[in-house]
Amino acid sequence: MEINPSQLNQIRPLRPEVASAEQQITKAEEVREAFRSFIGESFYGQMFKSMRSTQDKPAYFHGGQAEEVFRGQLDQTLAQEMTKSSADQFADPMFRQQFPRYAEVLRQAEENSQPSLADLIQLRRR
Repeated sequence: MEINPSQLNQIRPLRPEVASAEQQITKAEEVREAFRSFIGESFYGQMFKSMRSTQDKPAYFHGGQAEEVFRGQLDQTLAQEMTKSSADQFADPMFRQQFPRYAEVLRQAEENSQPSLADLIQLRRR
């Protein structure tokens, strides 16, 4: 199979162009937040679903389908709030394993943003 010279411009390079450091950090943060959200909401959603399945419906004071819809929405909202507050504790180790490049970019950014002892000494009052 021969490639025409006009088709060479249409072939994408195997290695994409290197993005700036700021773009890499922004992309890594977006991926980490999406990963935390997915893992947290999946985990807590399944936890609430399992908890609800262990309880039987009350004999007299069950609200029917409307109550079940409300409980589903309540569980979803609780899962989202619990994800915001604590999903990073168990999602970040999984993030580092699944996305090592992004994790390394974020680690280097955090390392560079933390003030060193020399920076703190310069802030000393006279």
